[in-house]
Amino acid sequence: MNKVGASLFVLVQYLLPKRLISSLFYRLTRIRTRWFKNLFIRTFCRLYPVRMDEALKTELSDYPSFNRFFTRELKPGVRTLTGPPERILCPADGTVSQAGQIDDDLLLQAKGRQYSLESLLGDPKLAEVFIGGSFATIYLAPYNYHRVHMPTAGSLLSMRYLPGNLFSVNQATVSRIDKLFATNQRIVCEFATGLGPMVQILVGAFNVGSMATVWGGAVTPHKYRNINYLRYEDEPVSLAAGAEMGRFNMGSTVIVLFTADAVNLDPAMVSGQVVELGQTLALAAAPVTSGAN
Repeated sequence: MNKVGASLFVLVQYLLPKRLISSLFYRLTRIRTRWFKNLFIRTFCRLYPVRMDEALKTELSDYPSFNRFFTRELKPGVRTLTGPPERILCPADGTVSQAGQIDDDLLLQAKGRQYSLESLLGDPKLAEVFIGGSFATIYLAPYNYHRVHMPTAGSLLSMRYLPGNLFSVNQATVSRIDKLFATNQRIVCEFATGLGPMVQILVGAFNVGSMATVWGGAVTPHKYRNINYLRYEDEPVSLAAGAEMGRFNMGSTVIVLFTADAVNLDPAMVSGQVVELGQTLALAAAPVTSGAN
């Protein structure tokens, strides 16, 4: 996409009724009429390089709806999700948007564009914990595997749903709209881990009508209209390294945060790098404790 096309793409997003379109797309992706869902899935596979050889179900007709196809499972063993506790796993398939150190309380979105921890997390006290820490932002394209996994073992402390916009999160939009990840709707998940505190954020986007977590199911504005913050200390949810923690029902972005001096990001985590679930995201900067339990 050239610069003029990218600028027009962004301008159109300001004009479109994004919530209405995303709501309609949500319904279309759940239609189970056989001829419709098969046509939808096959057309998608002709448009995008989907790796069906890695899917648990390789026959397109086996999926009861487009959404079930889109959130398909991988075959066991196609990703390496085991290893020493010091190895921090990449949480998803996708492309690195940005990764590096948090500059005081600022994260890099794209060249010349930053946003604050507080605006991203919606909680000034939680933001203070990650000042000077590390982050990685991974963009999931439509053809990627769309389940998000744990980089390291952790126990869920809280989940915060933050309503917001539904701009696209592709590179053209990320490089042109200020504070995009802090204005789109998102789910902020806070964990206690052997590395110390960790946050993993699922960022909603255009046509992402629903996101889900393994402990709470589908998270949408309808379900959480009056409940935007839930604590889990009395109902502990412990997840192993590599375990699924959530999923997107269309392409979007995941952001993971670590505290200062907790990890050393892998040198391969640079903007534009294609990554896979389970590859090394970082190495622990110190021995990993049992703090996740």
